[in-house]
Amino acid sequence: MGNKYRLYVYDLNEDNAKKCTAKKLAKFGLVKIVKNIRKIPNNSILLSPVSEKALSAEDANIKNIVAVDCSWKNADKFFFNIRSKHKMRERALPYLLPTNPTNYGKPFMLSTVEALAAALYIFNEENHAREILGKFKWGPSFIELNKLPLDEYKNAKNSEEIIEIMKEYY
Repeated sequence: MGNKYRLYVYDLNEDNAKKCTAKKLAKFGLVKIVKNIRKIPNNSILLSPVSEKALSAEDANIKNIVAVDCSWKNADKFFFNIRSKHKMRERALPYLLPTNPTNYGKPFMLSTVEALAAALYIFNEENHAREILGKFKWGPSFIELNKLPLDEYKNAKNSEEIIEIMKEYY
């Protein structure tokens, strides 16, 4: 990968393999699938829906982005349990609408590729975000649907600004 950010997916193997965006990205060499959380570099950002701090440009200096591929049914339990076990910076993604066929239009219910693409976009890596989304026929519509908030999030300086912007969208 000649990209600025390294993408990791901690795979809990809970999703339908045929619909798993992480596994498809791995086939193209765009993410590294990790089965053991200790194999993830310590200097990483963990995209976590339960984090109290929003991802923002102030986190862009960390070059490892980690998404978790698990069932949304088990997400809360997993993320609350992981906190004490690994020292990664946890960050929540701001309000965005998914375009994946499983959760289309359900706020915050992003697929793994959408979560990673959102993080890249917020870090001003739009081409990298488009590259990974481009592997899915519905992928490019994620940026189209969320273009206004993504552009505002990208320009926010910190988590507090992200949260203020987010309030405009829901």
